[in-house]
Amino acid sequence: MSAETYLAYDFPLLSAFWTMLVFFLWVLWFVLLFRIIADIFRDDAMSGWAKAGWLIFCIVLPFLGVFVYVIARGKNMGRREAAQARAQQEEFTSYIRDTAAGGRPSSADELAKLSQIRERGDITDEEFRRAKELVLAGHGPQQPDRTGH
Repeated sequence: MSAETYLAYDFPLLSAFWTMLVFFLWVLWFVLLFRIIADIFRDDAMSGWAKAGWLIFCIVLPFLGVFVYVIARGKNMGRREAAQARAQQEEFTSYIRDTAAGGRPSSADELAKLSQIRERGDITDEEFRRAKELVLAGHGPQQPDRTGH
């Protein structure tokens, strides 16, 4: 038998299963450690010294530090993460709403501006009436086309 065949016999299926399980738990451990470190920095209620203390505790004694942190502050970890997700969703929704509006003012905004201009005396009542008709008809100020002309 060749050396490759011996390797297959030396590493049976159950050993492969345990190796994959250990590798999975190792990756899971690092994910948990990095989530806790991110939560330490995310928490605005904690002072800088408390953050430094928790961070040193989690780095110097990682197993004990992570387990103590999860026991002591685990309930609020989910709340902080949910609050951050909610804030990101609100920012995204606001961005979409602003982008979808396209920056063009509504008819009511244009009429309010026209009314202010007329009250200042910059336009006559006849000019106000014609501009109002254009705004209500949807033919407000000329918008440049997509080519920029």
